[in-house]
Amino acid sequence: MEKKIPSEHVEQREFVSWFRKMYSPVRIFAIPNGGHRSKVEAQKLKVEGVSAGVPDLFVPEWSLWIEMKKQQGGRVDKNQKDWHDYLRSIGHNVAICKGFEAAKKYILDFERGRY
Repeated sequence: MEKKIPSEHVEQREFVSWFRKMYSPVRIFAIPNGGHRSKVEAQKLKVEGVSAGVPDLFVPEWSLWIEMKKQQGGRVDKNQKDWHDYLRSIGHNVAICKGFEAAKKYILDFERGRY
């Protein structure tokens, strides 16, 4: 029996829950760019400033953006790569994490100054 790979949503939910418990004074928030919307809703969000490719999560105190992917199968698209390159060019940190465990490891290493 094959083990089911958790969705990106599940991985991100678990990571945010863990992060908020471990680093309670440090704020993290999601950028609601994904999901399926009607054309009208998508256009409304676009004119309000939503931009395709912006990473999923942001930790302002650490200037850290986190792009969450599934453990297997997730890939960075052209818009995401463009945003990642831009954010790095202005001095921000960008992590691409394949699942909760990878994101957790990145944060623990980041906190220890390994990035």
